[in-house]
Amino acid sequence: MLFDVLVAFGCLLALAMFTGSPTGNPLGLSALAGLAVCVLLSLATVVRRRWPTVLGLAAAVGVPSLGFQPLLVVCLYSWARYSRSRRGLVVLCAAVVALRTAGYVALYEPGPTVDTVVGHLLFEGVSVAGPVLLGVYMRSRRLVLENLRDEAERLEREQGLLAWRTRMEERTRIAREMHDVVAHRVSLMSIHAGAVEVTDGVPAQAAESARLVGEIGRQALDELRQILAVLRTEEEAEAAPRTPQPSLEDLPTLVEQSRTAGMPVELAVSGSRRPLDPGCERTAYRLVQEALTNALKHAGSATTRVHLRYQPDALCLVVDNDSPVTPATARLPSGGHGLAGLRERVTVLGGTFEAGPRADGGFRVSAVLPTRPTALSTKEAAS
Repeated sequence: MLFDVLVAFGCLLALAMFTGSPTGNPLGLSALAGLAVCVLLSLATVVRRRWPTVLGLAAAVGVPSLGFQPLLVVCLYSWARYSRSRRGLVVLCAAVVALRTAGYVALYEPGPTVDTVVGHLLFEGVSVAGPVLLGVYMRSRRLVLENLRDEAERLEREQGLLAWRTRMEERTRIAREMHDVVAHRVSLMSIHAGAVEVTDGVPAQAAESARLVGEIGRQALDELRQILAVLRTEEEAEAAPRTPQPSLEDLPTLVEQSRTAGMPVELAVSGSRRPLDPGCERTAYRLVQEALTNALKHAGSATTRVHLRYQPDALCLVVDNDSPVTPATARLPSGGHGLAGLRERVTVLGGTFEAGPRADGGFRVSAVLPTRPTALSTKEAAS
């Protein structure tokens, strides 16, 4: 808009200069009338982008003098660049050439000849061709840039869809592999544990261990089905979890399972216990679960202490195990990703995580999880 105002101001200066000259006012207008015409024609250039045709016709009819050529150049350029009708552009250019030639001949050549008229037509045609070709070029360039921009956006969208499809296919492949390999192995483990549990002559402690292995295996299968439902892109009706996600309410059961496996575990809870955000409770449960699993694998029967401390705006968890007296009886495979995954979970919630050996040979895992009140805790506090 500012540029159009500057263009209008320049045209006003040019019109005023030529109107004040002896040959610049062939119609014999008074100074006030000439100034009014100059102002109106100059103001019309401000809206040249929206109505270029009206501006061009007004300039061609009202300003037939060659002295007002700058305004006509602006009008012709605006026609070619902003007009949508190609046929209308050709008709308007022909009208401008004819009107300009007729006006010049009528004002400056009382007895025109054929050669004079043809010469003026050629001159006006060349004068019109320059700004029109420039306007057509700028219009074509703008359209090409817009098409290139649209094409780039389309390609970007297609690449995004292709990347999304690749991720979905990879997730489906991972889900298939987990189902065919991991789920099969865990199912066999549960079946064999159940067979040991019902076999005659098995000691009571071994039968209890087999029962616990079978129960843990079934829980693992349930959680694995939930993971597979998230990974798979098909069968959306089965994507909902079949069992609720674990929370801190399930912590005593988890501790009891570790005790049954032969590891002394002490659970202590301090502070004002309250419902927390599901994500926070789930992360706290997984942290204790991973810490107890590592203690069982690496510390054997060493005493392990789990301490939860509720603070006004945080939940503090500490899992300590003493130095192992005897090495673990079974060396279970470990990929070394458990603690790294816990650190990521805690970091996502905005908490802090620490894990490392103690000076006395034990191991400690601790975390501080920020909490925010849930609707249930807020209702209880209000009551």
